[in-house]
Amino acid sequence: MSAVYSIRDLAREFAVTTRTIRHYEEQGLLSPKREGAVRVFSNRDRVRLKLALRGKRLGFPLNEIRELFQLYDLAKDEKGQLMEFLAKLEKRRATLEQQREDIAVMLNEITFFSGQCQRLIASNANKEGQKAA
Repeated sequence: MSAVYSIRDLAREFAVTTRTIRHYEEQGLLSPKREGAVRVFSNRDRVRLKLALRGKRLGFPLNEIRELFQLYDLAKDEKGQLMEFLAKLEKRRATLEQQREDIAVMLNEITFFSGQCQRLIASNANKEGQKAA
């Protein structure tokens, strides 16, 4: 007999809300069986949830995670799936590299304007000190 998990079991294990798990189910990432009104998740669902959460941490939107799962479900071998995943990883890497460059530019601008503000404050304080004297 294979392992089964309740929604609470998975929520506790992965430190997510049951609402998150239900959302992933609605998005087609998980497909639990029903025993009456109760969801029963298989080990396959558990692994998919783990992978989906990992994908989210890497910044993948749910629709891309779903596409990868679908590719895996249809693949005769792993090569196609791995090639697609590699392409998505490289695209994500390029996006993050661009964001890192954009952040560096913004931080430099913040440093520049912060320095200008500090110089203006110091200059105004000196002028006020001279007036008081």
